[in-house]
Amino acid sequence: MTFKRIYIPLLVIAVVGLAVSAFQFKTESKAQGKSLREIVQERKIPGKSLKIYVKKKKRTLSVFYKDSCLITYPCVLGFAPDGDKMQEGDGKTPEGKFGIKSMYPHKSWTYFIWFDYPNATSRERFEKRKKDGTIPKNARIGGEVGIHGVPEGSDSAIDEKQDWTLGCISLKNSDITDLYKSISTETKIEIVP
Repeated sequence: MTFKRIYIPLLVIAVVGLAVSAFQFKTESKAQGKSLREIVQERKIPGKSLKIYVKKKKRTLSVFYKDSCLITYPCVLGFAPDGDKMQEGDGKTPEGKFGIKSMYPHKSWTYFIWFDYPNATSRERFEKRKKDGTIPKNARIGGEVGIHGVPEGSDSAIDEKQDWTLGCISLKNSDITDLYKSISTETKIEIVP
C-alpha cells in the first residue's frame, strides 16, 4: 500500500516533467525570436530535411526538422476552409501530403510555393466522389494550389484570420519570404484538418 501511495505519484510527476522538458526543447528556437532562415543557417539544416505542417483549424503553418518545430507562422486558407478540397472553385484548401512542384517570386503575393495538388491521392479521392455522387460528374479537380503571401499592405488579413484565397495557404509577406528562402523543392508538405 505504501509503495503505491508514494511511488506512483512520483512516477506521474517524473513523466510529466519529462514531457514538459521535451516540449521546451522542441520549441526552443521559437522562443529565441529567430527567423527560420537564421535557424537553418546556424544549424546547417538542408531544405530537403524540412517538413511544412499546416493545421487548418488552428490556422498555423509550422516547419519541422525531424521532431523539432523550428517555427510557426499564422496563416489563412481558402474562402471555404472546412473540409478537404473536392473540386475546382469550392474555395477549400486541400488536405494530405504533398511535394513541391515549383517555387518562384510572384508579382501579387511576394513568393509562390506551388505544391503538387492534385497528386495521385487527390485524384483518387476526386474520382471516388464523382462516382458516389458527392460531386457532379462534370466537376473538375482544379490545381495551381500553393503557399503565398498577401497583396502589398494586407498583412492584417492574416492577423484577422480572414480566409480569402481560392484554396491556397496565405502568410504575411515577411513570413512567406522567410519560408521561401529557407526551404527547397524537396521539402515535404502535410496539411491536416
